[in-house]
Amino acid sequence: MICSIFRPSDDSTIYPFLIPSNLFAVKSLNQLSEIFTEVIGDKEFALQCNNLANEVSEAINKYAVVEHLDFGKIYAYEVDGFGNRLFMDDANIPSLLALPYLGCIDSNDDVYQNTRRFVLSINNPYFFEGKYAEGIGGPHVGMDMIWPMSIIMRVFTSNDDEEIRTCVKTLLNTHAGTGFMHEAFNKDDPNDFTRKWFAWANTLFGELILKLYNEKPHLLNEI
Repeated sequence: MICSIFRPSDDSTIYPFLIPSNLFAVKSLNQLSEIFTEVIGDKEFALQCNNLANEVSEAINKYAVVEHLDFGKIYAYEVDGFGNRLFMDDANIPSLLALPYLGCIDSNDDVYQNTRRFVLSINNPYFFEGKYAEGIGGPHVGMDMIWPMSIIMRVFTSNDDEEIRTCVKTLLNTHAGTGFMHEAFNKDDPNDFTRKWFAWANTLFGELILKLYNEKPHLLNEI
């Protein structure tokens, strides 16, 4: 696997092999292999990319797919390759929740679905439930702070209209009158937020609304 000293949040990793980033690397390496095969014509480098992708993928399956007592086989968030694993998810992308959005795995994959149920439960130490919302945060801004990014990603990875409807309503009700998505907000008080303007989350929200407009316009009309 590929070593990561920092997470997408800029926080340091606990174990060196960050699984969402490694799965994203597999996807990117396969894309790179395709480009160098079909466009550039460098089949030798394309094969190197493909071989590295396969090596990383095999290591992920060996060290990061673990039988959880309550959820079955799931992905760990970080591992060290010696049997130690960290079970959590962080709102920042790449995340375990976001894997289908990134094209790393099919959303109907059993291991992913088990992982999704885990990260959207209180078993994930950074999943918070409060008076105004529920969602994933992370250590970057502290406990009880939900990231709209995770709520958006929950919609992107859902086929359940009721789940989608609930998430979009939550996003519309927690912007604290600013009209923008924030970095994070307190689960019990949306007026307690970080970053009045957070381009990453706002861009994802715009992408989400366009997707729903094209694929599920009836949901937007109902909200």
